[in-house]
This record gives sequence, C-alpha cells and structure tokens, in this order.
Amino acid sequence: MASTDITSDRKRPDEAAGPVDKKPDDLAGLEAGLDALDAVQIRRTPVREVLLQKVLPPVVAVALVLVVWELLVRAQVTEVYKLPPPSAVWDSAKDMWLAGTLLEVVWTSVSRGLFGFLLAVAIGTPLGLLVARVKLVRAAIGPILSGLQSLPSVAWVAPAVIWLGLNDQMMFAVILLGAVPSIANGLVSGVDQVPPLFLRAGRTLGATGLRGTWHIVLPAALPGYLAGLKQGWAFSWRSLMAAEIIASSPELGLGLGQLLENGRSNFDMPGIFLSILLILFVGIAIDLLIFSPLERWVLRSRGLLVKN
Repeated sequence: MASTDITSDRKRPDEAAGPVDKKPDDLAGLEAGLDALDAVQIRRTPVREVLLQKVLPPVVAVALVLVVWELLVRAQVTEVYKLPPPSAVWDSAKDMWLAGTLLEVVWTSVSRGLFGFLLAVAIGTPLGLLVARVKLVRAAIGPILSGLQSLPSVAWVAPAVIWLGLNDQMMFAVILLGAVPSIANGLVSGVDQVPPLFLRAGRTLGATGLRGTWHIVLPAALPGYLAGLKQGWAFSWRSLMAAEIIASSPELGLGLGQLLENGRSNFDMPGIFLSILLILFVGIAIDLLIFSPLERWVLRSRGLLVKN
C-alpha cells in the first residue's frame, strides 16, 4: 500500500510538468502565427501582367470610343460641321504640332495649374489643421469652408478680374478660392478619423503640440488628406479652365481654356474637340503620374496592398 502511494506520488510531478513544458512551444507557435498574419507578401508584378490588367483596358476603351465616334459620323446622325470625324481633330493637332504651339499651349495651362495647386496646398494644410484642432475656429470657419467648396469656381472669375485685372494673379486667385476649401476639408475629415488611442499614446510618449501634429496626427490622417489633395487638384484644374475661358486676353498667353474659347469664336469644331481632349488628357496624366503612386504608397505602408 505504501509502495503504491510512493509510485503515485512520483508520477504526479511528471504529469504536472507535462503541460508546463508545452507552454513555451504553444507561445512560440502563437507568435509565429501572428507574425505570419502581420507580414505582407509583396511581389513584383510582371510587366506582362501590368500590360494586360492596367494598360490594355483603357487602350481598348479609347479604341471603342473612336470607333463609335467614326460610326456616328459615317451614319450622318448630324451635320459634319457639328460632329467632325476623328481624322479632322487629328489634323488640327498635327497642324499645331508642326507650328510648334501644341506643347506651348499645354504647358501654359499646366504650369499655372500646378503652381496654383501648390499655393493652395501651402494655405489649405495649416488652415485644415487649425480648423480640425481648435473647436472655436471650426465653429466659425467650418461652415464657411463647406459653403465655399460647393460654390462653383466660375463665380469667382468676374470679381477676380475686377479686383486684380487680366493677369496671372487673377488666375491664381480663382484657383485658390476653388482648391483651398477642398484641401482643408479633406484634412479635417482625415483628422476626425484618427483614433483617440493614437493621440493618447503620442501624448504618453511626449509627442505634443507641433511634434504630435507632425508625428501622430498627419501620418494617421494621411488617407483623408490625400483624398482632399486629389479633389483639390480637380478643383484647381476646373477653376483654371473656367478662368481661361472667360478671361481671354492676348496678355495672358494661349492656354487650353483660351484655345477652347477661340474654337467657339471661330466655330472651329475640330479645334473645340481637340481642346476638350487635351484638357481631359492632362487631368488623367496628373492623376496617373502623381496621385495614383501616392495612393499606392499609402496603401502599401499600411499593409493594404499586397502587390507592388
């Protein structure tokens, strides 16, 4: 009886030690699983796949539009002077290229638009932070920014011409009045979506004031801020086109808006269609070259994009 008790007593420590020995292995497996979940598998997309998925669809879409356009012209749905064939628009573009004015016209508008947009970013960013972080300022200026964002940019052209005259300063003023509210509101929306835990953690680590804004608030609000920047560029480009169309003057040089207005004045439908296509092309090019890479970078930095 005693031997049986001794044997049973000897087994109990071994049985108790079994689960204790397994705990490190279980923890190691759990950590490995969490690491696997956190790790983002990034691979370089093959060129062939990029061409098939990103380049080919828009090319096919443009080709279909041109085919439908040509079919409508051949079907004579309306007079040729109202709907010119694509070949006439191409001839208009070729004539401007041979004359050396095509790139000059495009650059005149693009340089104005980009410079005005950068000014809007420099003004709209601190304004958005001020509105987002100071309750009194938000109560006073927030509704005004929302109202200005919904106001058509073309409404500012007439007073800007009276105040500043027919010059580049007038163009930039119209761009700022159209783009600054969008950029500021986008940043305000991004700051509002920052989790409070981030702010408390930043204050615990000593990131307060400007340091907290730079290291905590702005990085966390980056998706909303980027959306505001993208919308701000759209408003900048639209505002500039409205200003160039209405405030045409030889002193301002020939931009895309003036080119469109000249086509209307001369009843040059190929020139009008060419102007519209160039305006559309610039807008798409800026989005693909600037904002799309920024969006991919933001998504990749947050582990939301698995392909490079």
